Amino acid sequence: MSSVRGLLSLICLASLLNAQDLPFTVQKPKAPAVLRPYLPQIVPPVRLYNSNRLSTLMRAGKLYLTVQDAIALAVENNLGLEINRYGPLLAQSALERAQAGGPLRGVPSASAQVSSVNAGVGVNGSTQSAGLGGGGGGGNGGSSGNAAIQQVGAITPNLDPVLQSTTTQAHLTQPQANTVLSQTNALVQKVRTTNSVVQMGLLTGGTVQFRNYEQRLSENSPSDSLNPAVGPHMDIALRQNLLQGFGVRLNDRNIRISMINVTASRESFRSQLLDVVAGVVSQYWDVVTANDEMKARQQSQQNAEKFFEDTKKEIAAGALPRVELPRAQAEVATRRQDLTIALANLRQREYALKESLVRVLDPAVEAAEIVPLDRIQIPDTDDLPPLRQLVSTAMAKRPDVLVSAFRDQTSEIALLGTENPLLPNLQVTAQSFNRGVAGTPQASSGGQANPYFSGGYGTALGQIFRRNFPNYSAGASFSIPIGNRTAQGDYGIDQLQYRQSQVSSQRDINNIVVDISARMSAVRQARSRHTAAVNTRALQEQLLAADRTKFASGIATFNDIINDQRALVTAQISEVNALSSYARARVSLDQTLGETLERNGVSLEEGLKGKVNRESRAPDVVAGKK
Repeated sequence: MSSVRGLLSLICLASLLNAQDLPFTVQKPKAPAVLRPYLPQIVPPVRLYNSNRLSTLMRAGKLYLTVQDAIALAVENNLGLEINRYGPLLAQSALERAQAGGPLRGVPSASAQVSSVNAGVGVNGSTQSAGLGGGGGGGNGGSSGNAAIQQVGAITPNLDPVLQSTTTQAHLTQPQANTVLSQTNALVQKVRTTNSVVQMGLLTGGTVQFRNYEQRLSENSPSDSLNPAVGPHMDIALRQNLLQGFGVRLNDRNIRISMINVTASRESFRSQLLDVVAGVVSQYWDVVTANDEMKARQQSQQNAEKFFEDTKKEIAAGALPRVELPRAQAEVATRRQDLTIALANLRQREYALKESLVRVLDPAVEAAEIVPLDRIQIPDTDDLPPLRQLVSTAMAKRPDVLVSAFRDQTSEIALLGTENPLLPNLQVTAQSFNRGVAGTPQASSGGQANPYFSGGYGTALGQIFRRNFPNYSAGASFSIPIGNRTAQGDYGIDQLQYRQSQVSSQRDINNIVVDISARMSAVRQARSRHTAAVNTRALQEQLLAADRTKFASGIATFNDIINDQRALVTAQISEVNALSSYARARVSLDQTLGETLERNGVSLEEGLKGKVNRESRAPDVVAGKK
């Protein structure tokens, strides 16, 4: 056994050496078909390393990113998505388990076979066949002694054939108070019993079983006409439920549910992939927005510093009183503080984006500055279709809508499992078995052995196949619970939960309509705010330029210039925020419609494999400059 385990371990180890090159799927072991069911499957190893795409986008300590590159990195490296990637694999394994059927049957007891008696073979067998012993009757020798496994609700039988074989060797010594039959004071027996059973469940709700039983007996009794003797028998038995537990649609419901769950798990992963892509796009535009705000703050600081230098010159020339210098210095300090805060906000947004793009945040990536290569673009028009058309699009494309429909479908199928136990239990059984006996005639027995039984195992086996000693039995059992409140309660609970789920699905549909309407309004409002912000910023630039001219002529005051500069910065930040609001509103609308993956060119298969086919390349830079 240890050598076999060692061989299996070597096979698994050799398979895992190439696991990094395997697709993200559970693979069957490469072995002969006979051994394959007993070897572990090859499960993809944990991938705790960043994809090569990340290094190709690094230049001189900076990470150059387009939106598409950020999405590709997230698909390949996002840890949350990597965790969700196991969902479809789990669903596939659950389907394989469901196709095997219900709980395993029990194992025959070896001790029961040691003391078993084969009717008609040996002293004890002769006593039993004559009705003198306390045993159960002929044909039941070597009873399998299966353990009964009970569960609440209808249970699908085990659909995989199960072979169980038990062989026992025994040396038995029994004192004989009555020596008339055995003709010895101590009956010494050597018994070898082999019991092999093959059982398989049926989708109709029944089980079929074939048993091959053999007992070889050698004893010291001079009265045996055959000694040693062999007594095999073979039987086939069928057990079928006719009310409770009956029906293919009942017993294959878990298979059908698991098949639906395989598709639903892919849609569930698509939903998670959609959310990740939408989140990364939003984070990317956050970095762009923070970068634009930082540039606006930087320009504001430069303007304040220039105004401070001009103020010093004016004071030196005697055009301004010296009291104006501290106010100019205070303005410079305020703009520097604003720039520091904007820079810290940019670094925080960059760090949040990096966390979504990598599996391992190494020092080089952690210190890298993100250089966004794409800008937020607002089209001339949005051309949004009517609300009802967008609702139809969402109902067809949103993965969560499909998952909800699958959930209702599986719930309806699962109701069969609690509806069927409402019926009484009616079970029929049928069994046919054939016996054979053969052995070596013993001259000391005092009688002439029938030559028909003279021989070995082949002679007894021939009697079985010729059906010389056929046996048949059939039976039926019926039981019905009085009141049946347990089954009624289980069925009522499942029915009410199913109705509750249906109402919840309709509520979700209504919420989708409201969400789409709100997202459409948000896109339109963001466009209007951006237009107003652009106009305001342009007017503030004109006002600042005019007041500077007036200030040089002595018409405008020092306070007018400072106020104009502050208003211009506020207008510039408002324009940046309006751009960000539009980008977020557009991303949110695409996410609500279920079109995020389609608009960003991401396929479900790329998400499942964790590999985007499109190549990425950082722009050529010199000394870290574009």
